[in-house]
Amino acid sequence: MSSEERERRIGTNEALFRDVNERLKEAAEAFSIGPRELDLVCECADAECVERVRISISEYEAVRNDPQLFIVAPGHVARDVERVVERRNGYDVVSKTGLASQIAEQTDPRS
Repeated sequence: MSSEERERRIGTNEALFRDVNERLKEAAEAFSIGPRELDLVCECADAECVERVRISISEYEAVRNDPQLFIVAPGHVARDVERVVERRNGYDVVSKTGLASQIAEQTDPRS
């Protein structure tokens, strides 16, 4: 697999996980489920990842304000296509680079 194909696959996987988390947040708000925290799926590059990330709705919204940012479990950073911009309790916030950055912009459900 070429570097470009890999970056495209990673960007697509992460965009899919971001969409799943958007739906989880919407459901939690619509049904007033539980506290103001979300139990989200890790938005890493691994399509088979089953890690969960607990995050407050306000922290989630702060990350979602930038389509380049994603929430990943600690240790799930794909260093060739993203960089850690912040380490928080229980998760890392990463920013995309290269082709993955373009895919992040193009697939942002809030744009």
